[in-house]
Amino acid sequence: MKREILERIEELGGNISSVVGKSLAEDLCSITFDTVLYRKNVDTPWSNADDEEPIEGLGDFVDENIELYKKDKDVFFNRLYEKYFILTEETYGQYFWSGEMFTPFREGSTDFEEWNDFFNDDLHSFKEIFDVTDNKDPDFVHLFYGYGYPDCIYVVSQDVNSENPTVFGTDHEEWFIEVDVEGDLEKYLQRFWTKKELREYMEHRIDLWIQG
Repeated sequence: MKREILERIEELGGNISSVVGKSLAEDLCSITFDTVLYRKNVDTPWSNADDEEPIEGLGDFVDENIELYKKDKDVFFNRLYEKYFILTEETYGQYFWSGEMFTPFREGSTDFEEWNDFFNDDLHSFKEIFDVTDNKDPDFVHLFYGYGYPDCIYVVSQDVNSENPTVFGTDHEEWFIEVDVEGDLEKYLQRFWTKKELREYMEHRIDLWIQG
């Protein structure tokens, strides 16, 4: 993988110490996270990104801790990180790193036994997936799962661009029946907040609010 991808994963809280550059799949599966991730809000035709909370419930946290923010921003943000940037199951709209193989076409694997019939159904379109690999029976790396849409994120382990593979999203309600191309991995990882980015964004917004 590109060094920039690994650096971004590290900035997001990932542990890349076991990455040795042997293969895309092995490197991705060697990465671990001790935190959840939050996607940045984006402007849509019906909503301005700044009108949405970066993390669900964050407005209440700010209201409850505004005096602490005014007194000591470092303590405020450390408290925020301790609440939200952990492997919490509380529903804040977060995503979890998976880093596991998914092998529905690999005969003999558990995934093959459970899912191969489903993936051979003519209703499932893999055109976008086959566009990025020469392998007609591809393996996948399940990167993320979470509360947003789409809630399951994958790359093809035999992507011809192993330095910066294409990311695919599919939702549990139409799992691999509808597949969205999410762009390349380097750009996709930019959609998540690092702690530093979130702090800079929040300081700007809160300071404007305090100033009235």
